[in-house]
Amino acid sequence: MNLSPLARAVESIAKEAGAFLKSQQTTFSQERVSLKSLNALVSDVDENTERLLVDRLSELLPEAGFLTEEGTTIQAAEKEWVWIIDPLDGTTNFVHGLPIYSVSIALKHKDSLVIGVVYEVGMDECFSAYAGGGARLNGQPIQVTTTSTLDNSLLATGFPYYDFEHIEGFQHTLATFYKSTRGLRRIGTAAVDLAYTACGRFDGYFEYGLSPWDVAAGIVLVREAGGLVSDFSGGPEAIASKSIVATNKRLYPSVFNVVRKNMGNA
Repeated sequence: MNLSPLARAVESIAKEAGAFLKSQQTTFSQERVSLKSLNALVSDVDENTERLLVDRLSELLPEAGFLTEEGTTIQAAEKEWVWIIDPLDGTTNFVHGLPIYSVSIALKHKDSLVIGVVYEVGMDECFSAYAGGGARLNGQPIQVTTTSTLDNSLLATGFPYYDFEHIEGFQHTLATFYKSTRGLRRIGTAAVDLAYTACGRFDGYFEYGLSPWDVAAGIVLVREAGGLVSDFSGGPEAIASKSIVATNKRLYPSVFNVVRKNMGNA
């Protein structure tokens, strides 16, 4: 399959979903929010956006299955082609009126992620990549940084909000990076954290307690931008784990060793 035109079509679909999200935020009220689990917010906007994405992506690739956050489709995910989608990554930001949230769409062929698109709505930035095609931001090529030492690095993470089993190790990890980096950032959407790592705004990103739809598209972006991605134990299939480390190749050992020492079992 020619992935290039398919990726461009996915970009258009992501932007359509983003336009819908943006229109909904202007009139959004807290009464539309419910809890899936501890601190896991969901609203009718998430669900309606997911339905839009499923409809459009089904037209684009009818033979594909779906793995979705909100479960609005029952199409089997055990197919040769599978869309992995998060209709609104950064729901908490969205419901509180913060402008950083995204649409995340990935395509998996058998066991390989082959397309990743993250559309950051507030900045109107579309990050896109496909296997072997490099990574782009609004059509322009992007690369991870060449930073090689922690003292020159800016890292991103996400704070635990439901899985507190590894909180002590996480705090030790933060304490190490407080002292050894230029700083840590937490913006509230894993998809954008990975996109920003891919384009060089962050030198690296780590987090645990994640789901496949949080990271699938971003993994493609980072890899195609020249970076490395693993889970906290060093395994390459971060999408199948709940943890992720993503950095450029030079910085990876320094970031990974700190994370593995403190949180290798997360």
